[in-house]
Amino acid sequence: MSYTPTIGLEIHAELNTTSKMFCLCRNDAEEETPNLNICPICMAHPGTLPVINKEAVHKVLKVGAALGGRLADHTIFDRKNYFYPDIPKGFQISQYEHPLVSGGSLAGVEITRVHLEEDTARSSHLPAQAGEKGKSLVDFNRAGVALMELVTEPVIHDAETAGTFARELQLLLRYLNVGYANMEKGEMRVEANISVSKDSTFGTKVEVKNLNSFRSVERAIEHEVKRQIAVLESGGTITQETRGWDENKQATFSQRKKESSHDYRYFPEPDLPALVISEIPEFSLVALTDELPELPAARRERYKKLGLKDDDAMMFVRNTIFGDFFDAVVANDVSIAPSAANYLASDIAGKIEDGTMTEDWLSPSNAARFHKLITMAVSGALSSRGTKDTLALMVVHGSDPEDIAKDNGLIQESNESLITEMAQKIIENNSEVVSQYRSGKLSALQFLIGQGMKQSKGSANPGMLKEVFERLLK
Repeated sequence: MSYTPTIGLEIHAELNTTSKMFCLCRNDAEEETPNLNICPICMAHPGTLPVINKEAVHKVLKVGAALGGRLADHTIFDRKNYFYPDIPKGFQISQYEHPLVSGGSLAGVEITRVHLEEDTARSSHLPAQAGEKGKSLVDFNRAGVALMELVTEPVIHDAETAGTFARELQLLLRYLNVGYANMEKGEMRVEANISVSKDSTFGTKVEVKNLNSFRSVERAIEHEVKRQIAVLESGGTITQETRGWDENKQATFSQRKKESSHDYRYFPEPDLPALVISEIPEFSLVALTDELPELPAARRERYKKLGLKDDDAMMFVRNTIFGDFFDAVVANDVSIAPSAANYLASDIAGKIEDGTMTEDWLSPSNAARFHKLITMAVSGALSSRGTKDTLALMVVHGSDPEDIAKDNGLIQESNESLITEMAQKIIENNSEVVSQYRSGKLSALQFLIGQGMKQSKGSANPGMLKEVFERLLK
């Protein structure tokens, strides 16, 4: 019998609040001077008292509204007790039985809860030098930063779905402007709880912690599923534990026995009052929903309805600079959407990638010029080659596309009467080719079209030229 993997994700994301979760220290993920943004509160000096950051609560509730979750009416903070060098208090202020958000879904994955807590400090482990032992240093700038934790239901069954969910959550956090979620900077960390079973019951859960890239999430899950199956097939048993991910070896490794909730000895934080969310007007579901922008899933669906290819739609959703520029281009004429998306995703993106231009070019004034360019292309005034050449000159000179096309002889001739007159003469002068076409040699038509393009010096609209020849040859 085959094994079924069951995966649940726990994702931590730092919130981009002005100050930390329970004190007024600056929240600055870019600060490089160690232990600069600290105070007696976030360093847990005796006699200090925490105060709840209202902005952080607001941001998590906003995420809950976007997920379609249930917002708490009553919520409390708890002490999660465990010792680790980067926890100044010896416990973490978190939430357990009464999270800010319960339920909801994203990318087809059901969510258990979303709650608030404080982040830990950052540890640096230095290798041993000649004549000296290795050492570990702790930077407390991150200690106490507002941290959102989202927990999914164990409803994921493959690595790809897990990776898709994590990417979609990162997008959502950025769209809502609640966090930057840069995984390479540790602003978003993924933990995967993985088990395998041959039936509908859950197997023994193993947690793989601190996965800091989407690729690592997917590869760690794939490896851990294979590892657990191999252990079971060899007659062994799975140990409930916490494992890490070795990027170099592409393998998980044991870190420690996995704790259960009772090991943390949760109890209500005595220094913080309970929050009654309904007493705060701006935290109502109606108020929060009014704040929501167009969310990534809705934007993606809108683009698909406009006829965009999946890859282009995804690009514009993920890169909002491109997406906003595209929206400005097609704002008053959605009929040009597929063509605009094609040139934007290929030509302009290519020029930005190779350094020919920068994203600064994607401005409102250039959106108007680009709209005019695409309109000329769709109408047949410019060929595909002429559109690309005009765009290249637009990037350099910033001029009107129609002026550029005229000055450089790029305008296509689409006057049907002129094209008809030219085609009639070509037919009269190529009677043998015409006979070949009428006897069934369809390739002869291409010769006639080529003659038309030659006589017009490339300015004739090839589509119209073809239609005219076909009509006249009947």
